[in-house]
Order: sequence, then C-alpha cells, then structure tokens
Amino acid sequence: MTISRRDFLGIAGANALAVSIAQTWLRTAAVASESQKKTNRRQRPPLEPLHRMPHMVQEYFVEQVHRFEQSRLERLAKLSTKADAEAYVQSVRKRIREAFGPFPERTPLNPRITRVVERDQYRIENLVFESRPNFFVTANLYVPKGRSFPVPAVVGTCGHSRNGKAAEAYQSFAQGLARLGYVVLIYDPIGQGERLQYPDENLKSRVGVGVREHLYAGNQQLLVGEFFGSWRAWDGIRALDYLLTREEVDPNRIGVTGNSGGGTMTTWLCGVEQRWSVAAPSCFVTSFVRNLENELPADIEQCPPKVLALGLDHEDFLAALAPKPVIILAKEKDFFDVRGTEAAYQRLKRLYRLLGAEENIALFVGPTYHGYSKENREAMYRWFNRATGLSKAETEPPLVIEKDETLWCAPRGQVCQLGSRSVFSFTRETSRRLTKQRGTVTPERLKKLLPRVLRLPEGRPATPPYRILRMMYGRRYPKRYAVPYLVQTEPGILACVYGLYDERHYSRPLRGIRRAILYVAHQSSDAELREEPLLRELIKAEPQSAFYACDVRGIGESQPDTCGLNMFHNPYGSDYFYSAQSLMFDRPYVGQKTHDVLTVLDWLASVGHSEVHLVGKGWGALPATFAAVLCDRVVQVTLKNALRSYSEIAESEFYDWPFSTFPPDVLKHFDLPDCYGALKTKRLQQIEPLGAKAQPGSHRG
Repeated sequence: MTISRRDFLGIAGANALAVSIAQTWLRTAAVASESQKKTNRRQRPPLEPLHRMPHMVQEYFVEQVHRFEQSRLERLAKLSTKADAEAYVQSVRKRIREAFGPFPERTPLNPRITRVVERDQYRIENLVFESRPNFFVTANLYVPKGRSFPVPAVVGTCGHSRNGKAAEAYQSFAQGLARLGYVVLIYDPIGQGERLQYPDENLKSRVGVGVREHLYAGNQQLLVGEFFGSWRAWDGIRALDYLLTREEVDPNRIGVTGNSGGGTMTTWLCGVEQRWSVAAPSCFVTSFVRNLENELPADIEQCPPKVLALGLDHEDFLAALAPKPVIILAKEKDFFDVRGTEAAYQRLKRLYRLLGAEENIALFVGPTYHGYSKENREAMYRWFNRATGLSKAETEPPLVIEKDETLWCAPRGQVCQLGSRSVFSFTRETSRRLTKQRGTVTPERLKKLLPRVLRLPEGRPATPPYRILRMMYGRRYPKRYAVPYLVQTEPGILACVYGLYDERHYSRPLRGIRRAILYVAHQSSDAELREEPLLRELIKAEPQSAFYACDVRGIGESQPDTCGLNMFHNPYGSDYFYSAQSLMFDRPYVGQKTHDVLTVLDWLASVGHSEVHLVGKGWGALPATFAAVLCDRVVQVTLKNALRSYSEIAESEFYDWPFSTFPPDVLKHFDLPDCYGALKTKRLQQIEPLGAKAQPGSHRG
C-alpha cells in the first residue's frame, strides 16, 4: 500500500510518537527521492552530438580549389607559341623553388660500401651516404656486368613499404633495369626500410612505418619552416650527385622513376632538378582537384606549402622538365583518379607540342590496381630504352627477388645502429636556434606579426550576416534554453554560436547587455556545455553577462565526416586532411579558425556587446589566444588546457597536438609565451596549461 505525505501526517497527528516516526520517515523518503533523482540523471541516455554541417568544410575547400583550377586553366589556354611555352616552363620552375624553399648547401656524401653481392648479370653494392651531415641514406647500387661503360643510369625512388628498397616491386624494377644494362641506385625513404626515425629497442617503429613516421616528423618540421617533401627530394638529388661520381655512369643519360610515394618523389624531382634526361612517375600524377573531391588524404611530403596559392598542379612539376622525355604511368583501378591523370597528360601534350617535342610526352594506363606491376614496369623499360638507346628489349627479363637481409646496408638493418641523426634532432636544433634569434617579441610587434603568420584576410564586415535557428532545450546546458546562431565568417563558412538563456528565446540576442562571455570550444560546444565545469563557474561568477559558446570551422557542428568513416581523429583523417589543404593554399587552418573567432567578436559587437571575456579550451585556446591579442574589445581572457609553447612541441621527440593547431614557420617569428605575455593586461588566467605530450580529452558527444 502506498501512503501519501498528507495521509501520513494526518494519521500521525494524534500521537507524538507517531509524529516523530513520521518525521523520520519523511527525511528518509526525501533522501531516497534525491538519490533516485541522481540515479536517474546518471542513467539518462547520452545525447546524440549536434552535427548539422558535416560537409561544410569539404565543400568550402572544393569551391576554393575549383577557383584555383579555373584560373590555372585560363592561364594555360593563353599559351599559343613556343615562346609562350618556354616562358611557362621557366615560370613553373621559379614557383616550384618558392614552394620547396632553398635547399641546404651540398656537403660531403662520405659514401661507404658495406657489402657487395655478386649475381650473374650484375652486382649489388650496399651503400650508405650522407645527404646531410650525419644523416645517413641507405641504398643499393645495381651495376650491370659485361658492359662497355659508361652506360645510362637511373635513380629509383620507393613508395610506401615497410622494407623500403627491398620491397618486391621496387627490387623488381631496379633489378629489371640492371639486367637491361642500366646502373641503378635505389634508396630507402625516410621512415621506411633501414631509415626508421623512431625505432624502439627492438628496432621497430614507435609510431608506425611509412605514413605515420612521415606525418609525425613532417608535421613537426613545419613549425620551424621546414618541408618534409624538400627533405625527401634532397635525398634524391644527392643520390643523383652520387651517381655522377661513378665512372660506370654516363652523366648525360640519367633517369628517375618510382611508384606511389616514389611516384610523388619522381614528380617533385622533375620539378626541382633539371639534370634528369628522362623520367617515369608511376601511380601518383593526377590533380589536386581530384584528390580533394575524392577526399583522398596524402602524406605531408605530398602537400607542398603554398603550391595551390602559387597556381601549381602535379603536371607542372613534369612541365618543369620539358621538353625532355617523360612518361606518366597510371592504373585504371588506382585510388589516384585516372581521370585527373588523363587530363594532365592532355595539357602536357599541348605544352610539349608548342615546344616542338610532342613525341616526348606519353601516358600508359595499366589495367589493375595501385602498384608498380609488371605491365607498368615494362612500359617504363620501353620508354627509357627509347630515350637512351641502350636496349631494344620490350619485356621484363626473369627476376630473382632477394631477401631483405641481403640488401641491408646497416647493422641489423637500421641506420640508428650507425649513429645517424634523426629528422627530429634537426628540428629541435633549428627550434633552439630560432629562439635565440627571435629574442623578445613586444605586444606591438606581435600585433603586426600575427596577421602575416596566420595569413588572416584583410578586412571583415562590420556587421557579419547570421542565421537564427530554432531554440533548443533539454540539452542539459548550464542554462535551460539555447539559440544557435550561424555567423557567416566568409562565403561558405558558418561559425555555430550558441546563445544561452534562462527564459525562452527565439530571436536575435538580447539588447542592452554590454558584457559577454564567449567560449571557444576544444572540439564541441554542445558536449562541453554539458561536461566542462568551468562554464558553469563562469556563468555563476558573471550572472549579468551574456553567454555564448562557439564552434569554429571544422569542429562540433561542422566536424567533417569525410575521408572515411570515423576518421576525424585518425592521424591520416579529415582534421589532418583540411590542415594539409590549408597549407597548400597558404592559409593555415588555425589561422582560418582565428578569423572565425575575430568575426564572431565583430558579430557580438554588432548586437551590442562592446566588451568580451574570451575563454578557450584545448584546441580552441589557440585561436582564442590569437584573437584576444588582436581584438581590443576583449578585456579578459581565460584559457584552459592551452598549449604552453610551440617550441616545446618542436623540441620534443613525441607530441600529441594535431597539425591543425600548427601555424607553419611560426617559430621564426614568435611563440605562444609571447602571446600570453601580451595578454597580461587583459587579466589572463591560465588553467592547467599543457605540454607537448598532453592534450584535453576528445569530446565526441
């Protein structure tokens, strides 16, 4: 039987003892009721995260790259004479040099042959040379037997493989060329084969072979103004330098070929080095447009800084070698879209025609999947034979694949055993040097540097346009009601700003409130409004201030769902993908997010909030910091879990922060402590700042 509170008190009224019992019962019932409420709250099902614009960032970049492509195609269409074509070739060479930056000075190669393997038609010299002082490159030199030297030679560049130059496809083309009479030098890429940069005690990679090592070392390098692709290309240039020291090699007939990542390097090497006599990139050349449209991430070395801003595409790196012979090798079933390959070939064919050398450009499309398979290798042999006149063979001779250990150049198959420096050691050294050179950066100087380093666009509308979405409640926010305002920060980009209210609200923000709190989320305003205790504390401490929480582009409501399923946090996923696109457009992703915050601050001013307490957490603390330095209406700053310094990342072998938080080349100009120093006058409060190996937990709803 259930007894109500009223009935129980009525029964108890006739008896003092019953009254005491009644009071005890009521207290027990109240505690039980509160406990049940807490249990119910704990057992409430989690809310689905708000995610209404998952394709916004993708479509924005597609629009940007289409505009780039249209401008580029219009420029190409204007070429009508040989002089026009020659001028274009000179132009792309100049722009490629700007994208790749200056190469280091040539230092002694100090080559060492560590083993010679004799075979029936050739010998293999296991070789180590230094592309930079104490930076070892492992390579196999295939020297044909029974030939009248000098003969043509080829530099072989490897694609992604655990064992680098020892992978079957790469052994195959090196050995096949050697059997046809070529001297071949094939070398391990950084982070593969014998050149792991993060080996553990068992000589296994701590971060992952190939792509993972490339991203880990290469993303970090950008903080000090280095480009991993330039480092990779420099290895290829020094491999060519080494071949030119060999008496067996004809210096006027040296080609270059490679597949996948090696196709990338072959393409880049055509652009940065004109000593090649012939080239055959395989399974790479398409277009930046196709890669972006198809949501295809690429390694950091495949994304040269400023390349799109400079009006360059894949084919331009091959045009830089014109009119020398180039064959593009592709695959019908490749993830590198063959439609882009065919279009690139047609444009190159027209350029070569204007140069009077149409016969020197060709395309071969194999019928199978990505890889340097036999049919593509044979197309390469035929092309090289035609260019060099060395052989008339059109098919691949029989091959014998060697064991990895046979091709090792270093003890236990790793250059760390020889004392080679790592890429990271150079990055750390450069960071320390830049810190000394920079000196103190004054707040006045910082205000001038930030727009340039972050590539902030000039001018913003005084009254940014915005949309008002339907009021929300029941989201368990610190206030009962929320209105999402979508503030347009530039065409195609909307920052989602939640205005919080105690009473129902459907329209524009309330007028007459001078001060506002603006929270820039780490990864999701929706989740953090429920989970981040700091926000409730701020609202309690400033009850008269309006409160807003902001998702800048690429997080929360606009977190991309591209590049595969649930790939946002993957090192090769969508957050990285758009950071790399931003690098090629010369607009750092963190700079774009800073622009979003500045535009939202302008919007707050337009609706009457003349002073702002700016708050940022984790990833969001970085654009919040930069915006706070630049915006005079920000009068107070609170940062939680902000990164202590970029130099700490550059000088730490292992780090957790993503590429999307890095402004390229930042350490040449300033570091985060300079920003924090400039914000002391704005009552900066730092809560639990984080170092290189720590970051806030991910919010996924």
